[in-house]
Amino acid sequence: MSKYSKRDIMKLVEEEDVEFIRLQFTDIHGMFKNVAITSSQLNKALDNRCMFDGSLIDGFVGIEESDLYLYPDYDTLQIFPWRPQQGKVARLICDVHRTNGEAFEGDPRYILKKVIREAQDMGYTFEVGPECEFFLFHTDDSGQPTTTTHEKAGYFDISPVDLGENARRDMVLTLEEMGFEIESSHHEVASGQHEIDFKYDEALTTADNIMTFKLAVRTIAKRHGLHATFMPKPKYGVHGSGMHTNMSLHRDGKNIFNDPSDSAGLSKEAYYFIGGIMKHIRAMTAVTNPIVNSYKRLVPGFEAPVYIAWSAVNRSPLIRIPSNKGEKTRVELRCPDASSNPYLALAVCLAAGLDGIRNQIMPPDSIDRNIFELTEQEREAMGIGMLPGTLIEAVQALEEDLYIQNVLGDHICRRYLEAKKAEWTAYRTQVTSWEIGEYLYKI
Repeated sequence: MSKYSKRDIMKLVEEEDVEFIRLQFTDIHGMFKNVAITSSQLNKALDNRCMFDGSLIDGFVGIEESDLYLYPDYDTLQIFPWRPQQGKVARLICDVHRTNGEAFEGDPRYILKKVIREAQDMGYTFEVGPECEFFLFHTDDSGQPTTTTHEKAGYFDISPVDLGENARRDMVLTLEEMGFEIESSHHEVASGQHEIDFKYDEALTTADNIMTFKLAVRTIAKRHGLHATFMPKPKYGVHGSGMHTNMSLHRDGKNIFNDPSDSAGLSKEAYYFIGGIMKHIRAMTAVTNPIVNSYKRLVPGFEAPVYIAWSAVNRSPLIRIPSNKGEKTRVELRCPDASSNPYLALAVCLAAGLDGIRNQIMPPDSIDRNIFELTEQEREAMGIGMLPGTLIEAVQALEEDLYIQNVLGDHICRRYLEAKKAEWTAYRTQVTSWEIGEYLYKI
């Protein structure tokens, strides 16, 4: 049941003096796109009559089938608090449809909604809470981003050491003004690194919120003369930025991952969900960790996961069970980063978990030791596999996993793989400053 009707939106836009409305949607790489209309065109937009050229959007359609329509989701209406108070700017997140009215199979939001429906058919509601990390860097004289920060703050530090505190506070206040419930915000481990956590919610709302969150954080950072980046590893030798993803399934308002009689507090469904993710995780990383730089973060020594294992008592494995139990029982997947498309990332997480439940895939025993301190022989004896070490390894894993390919659908999967292979080729053929420094003088 929508909280807004068409009449509600028309009335609100008039009462709040909204002059421009951005009709937003997301391409396959998780980049926000939008068409801006004036309030005089809002009635047309709410009747799903706004058309755009899909051939110009990366991964969408060719020129021979370029016309696509935007169908606004009324519940995503949001007035941007950072825009002028006279002639305000609002937005609506849209689904993408073909000219015949059918949902466009290349729309990432459609893919997530499709998997959510599968979960609903099984009686489940999927709830997710992301932990979004980002860096704040200075810009140069021309306003372009750098990787320079003047602060030396670390985990949970405060001002005057944490020089980004004022910007982070404004981000929190802005997000709250936009309806977010912010649970915590703090400085992270690396200099210039921050985290803001918002409330757990149903998967589609969470994916929409991640996109809005990134837009708001970058906008407020710019107002402080800073650049906010969700790049996983912008600097060598420091901790990278992840997007730990906490997940649970609910039925009739009850968390079905919870089982007080189990030693780890987990139900059979929770174990199967973990088993499904562990089965498909190598292919999933092509989606949850989608860029070349993602794999600079997934290395030993910086708290990011490398090994495919789970635990309820330590933070080194891929999957952790947070200590909160009862209705707050969660499965935390620690590899995703915020460069991912949240619609596709949550879709493959949910689909993998559902596959585990359908096929009763039990995970291996939990690993309750620091995996990084185990020898290679010990890890092999325990059957502990590794995440892909590079983007191309993840792409190859996706090409071998027909189940995850089917989740993405033929259209997105084909175009996504083409784009990722091209990205890898472009990266692989570069000559870097490291190579020049390492080899030029001695070879």
